[in-house]
Amino acid sequence: MRRAPRDTEATSRSVTRRALFMGGCMAAMVAALGARMRFLGVEQADQFRLLAEENRINIRLIPPARGLIQDRNGKLIAGNEQNYRVVITRENAGKTDAEVEDVLNRLSHIIPMTAEDLADTMKELNPRVNSAFVPITVAERLSWDDFSKIAINAPALPGVSPEVGLSRVYPRDGDFAHIVGYVGPVSEKDLTELKEKDGADNVDPLLLIPRFQIGKIGVEKWMEDTLRGSAGTKRIEVNAVGRVMRELDREEGLKGKDLRLTIDADVQNFVQARLGEESAACVVMDVNNGDIIAAVSSPSFDPNLFVRGISSADYAALTEHDHRPLANKVVQGAYPPGSTFKMVTALAALEAGVIDENTVVHCPGYIEMGGIRFNCWKRGGHGSVNLKRGLSESCDVFFYDVGQRVGIDKMAEMGNKLGLGIRHDLPMSAISEGKMPNKAWKQERYGQAWVIGDTINASIGQGYVLATPLQLAVMASRIAAGKQVAPRIINSVNDIEVPITEVEGLDLDGSKLRAVQMGMFEVMNGPHGTGRGSRIADDTMQMCGKSGTAQVRNFSVAEKQGGATKNEALPWKLRDHALFVGFAPANAPRYAVSVVVEHGGGGSAVAGPIARDALLRALTGGIPPLTAYPADQRGTIESRMNELRLRLPDGSQPEASKV
Repeated sequence: MRRAPRDTEATSRSVTRRALFMGGCMAAMVAALGARMRFLGVEQADQFRLLAEENRINIRLIPPARGLIQDRNGKLIAGNEQNYRVVITRENAGKTDAEVEDVLNRLSHIIPMTAEDLADTMKELNPRVNSAFVPITVAERLSWDDFSKIAINAPALPGVSPEVGLSRVYPRDGDFAHIVGYVGPVSEKDLTELKEKDGADNVDPLLLIPRFQIGKIGVEKWMEDTLRGSAGTKRIEVNAVGRVMRELDREEGLKGKDLRLTIDADVQNFVQARLGEESAACVVMDVNNGDIIAAVSSPSFDPNLFVRGISSADYAALTEHDHRPLANKVVQGAYPPGSTFKMVTALAALEAGVIDENTVVHCPGYIEMGGIRFNCWKRGGHGSVNLKRGLSESCDVFFYDVGQRVGIDKMAEMGNKLGLGIRHDLPMSAISEGKMPNKAWKQERYGQAWVIGDTINASIGQGYVLATPLQLAVMASRIAAGKQVAPRIINSVNDIEVPITEVEGLDLDGSKLRAVQMGMFEVMNGPHGTGRGSRIADDTMQMCGKSGTAQVRNFSVAEKQGGATKNEALPWKLRDHALFVGFAPANAPRYAVSVVVEHGGGGSAVAGPIARDALLRALTGGIPPLTAYPADQRGTIESRMNELRLRLPDGSQPEASKV
């Protein structure tokens, strides 16, 4: 019992040590926690504040305004209009497909949405297709009422945002459809092409925005980089469920550059109306600098349909139409040039020295070669024919003979010099280089030797020779100016004029070129000229020209012996093409023109009057005056002009023109 105090004292010391140890551990832990808290709350405060901000702030791209496209006088051809739309962001709409579908179903009770619309949106919202943070356009071009309903119901629509953007609009409908083209949503094909062109790492982030629109054809496509601009950014604050609360700040992007074309919108509209429903093309070109004043392919289509989403019925109506409204016949259509090619044959022979302007060929109405008869269009023949008469009366036999003298290779060289068989570089889609054959071409293409019959056919623009309306306009311009005029369609970029390359001469003998020009003058103004019916009566604007009629079928033996079946008796697709080229004024050429009317029949009767009207519209700056026409035609001309539906000066509404 005496040892009890010692035990108690020892026990007391042991407890005190444990208490001190535990207390020290606790103090150390508190100190460590305090230090950690200080580290997080003070030293790392800015970093974690930033992380917190990023959790409630989204950064989004702002698509830039697309550059405007105007005509040579500043009239709007392609612009932008306000577009009310609604977008949905997957990460804010729900964690599961069911939640997202529920939001879309609620939205469909506010704005019209079909089952197909809902399915398409869900497909785009799939994380494997688009990132969850990328806004997807659900509907656009909403009415103000629908737009307001969505804004009012926003609290019940997580992830859904009404937005105001810009959309492309073409105020002149079909007048420029084939030149300017249209825009549409970026496709996988577009992305692939751009990645191959610019490299996968250099693709503009704008192109990854779902339904972002880029140029698909025409100027809109080939000048895409110029027109698109660069993206801006905006920071928006969202609440706990991802609903947009407010926009914190924004940095506007760089608007696309504006383009001004060489086209005159009023001349373009006039020619479009003049061609009517014909399957045709017409080009008006400045012979001095190559400016394209009008380039019309008919019939046309409304490019706004493609921007807004064309219906299956509308698209089928365009693709199934036998006049091919979607094709740009100006640069895509390659046609036998027919007798409009005879200037090439004549110039090649004159330059080669195998004929001169006084060389005479006898035309009995045909020639025979290798047991094959090649007929002249005039069955009874023209008798003795020199160059001027050969052109003015379009004697085929004269050019059969001249073609054999000069040969196909020299004709091909001259054709190239005048712009045929050459792909002219313009910002248009699917430009054809036509076909200007020679001996080597046939051997390479078909493995066959060139024969004399090929030369005879080529000498009058048949056989293998093919040319586009653009190339025919270039040919007429070069003959008129005696220079290597090259076509151009972009006048300026952001009001900075695109420089015009100095035009060089054609390196042709001036006297020989004038002989051909004189022959073209006689075509229109000579007493027996094949184009006399389409002449200009005003001496200050007289024109030079050449018509052509191109076969699209082979004649039967009976037709070769007894005469071809008349065009009007044939189905439309078997009728001849009607062609015409020319320039005016004859004494100081300013504009050249080419016209091709598919299956139109005679070039002088069908294409010639159109070409005359187009030239007069460009020369006079208004509806051609009746005094420019022969007196006996003025009544008919007045009626025709008054039937044209032309736009008002501001391009807003069509009206009947008044002569």
